[in-house]
Amino acid sequence: MTAGLDTPDRRGRTGLDQHGRDLDGNPHVRIHEVEVLSCDWYVLRKTTFDYQHSDGHISREQRETYDRGDGATILLHNTDHRTVLLTRQFRLPAYVNGHPDGMLLETAAGLLDGDSPHEAIRREAAEETGHVIGTPEHVFDVYMSPGSVTERLHFYAAPYDPADNPTGRTGIAAEGEDITTVELPFADALDMVRNGTIADAKTIMLLQWAALDGPFRQAGPLAHRS
Repeated sequence: MTAGLDTPDRRGRTGLDQHGRDLDGNPHVRIHEVEVLSCDWYVLRKTTFDYQHSDGHISREQRETYDRGDGATILLHNTDHRTVLLTRQFRLPAYVNGHPDGMLLETAAGLLDGDSPHEAIRREAAEETGHVIGTPEHVFDVYMSPGSVTERLHFYAAPYDPADNPTGRTGIAAEGEDITTVELPFADALDMVRNGTIADAKTIMLLQWAALDGPFRQAGPLAHRS
């Protein structure tokens, strides 16, 4: 008996080796085998499949996929003050891959954990920034690292009131989170993208969206037209 396959793993999951076997949306792909390499918290799989190339020949391929579930992220903005509210927290993967101290400036984000995307991002905004938001604006959905990670990230934006901080929470201590909030003038945040101080992909994408199509877009030839 193997945890995660025929008996529950530490998160109560079984059948993790069945993921993707029933997919039929691409007639050029035929999945043969799914092997679970790890299911400690997230799931690492190795999938063997046949792929029919554009010239007609078929090759046997293997790919590893890392499944951590889908997530959501949000840009909190205040147009009156022309500010955005970001978080700063330690990210070990960035630290071991060249970031000076691993302390990244980011938009609030988290996994869905069974909630709908808009419910999850309202939860994460409250947990990470202390701000309770209304209905967030949906921006787009993006596969952030489709070569190896299955995660689809749902992007949102919402206004915040600098005077309204009803919970004051900065992360969940039981989950090892130690998060501080950082309020920045929007222009400064864009400059920090340019000089590399902000190096988180989701944050860069939302800041650029805010400048091009979002709350800080300027009227003129580059402004959004429907």
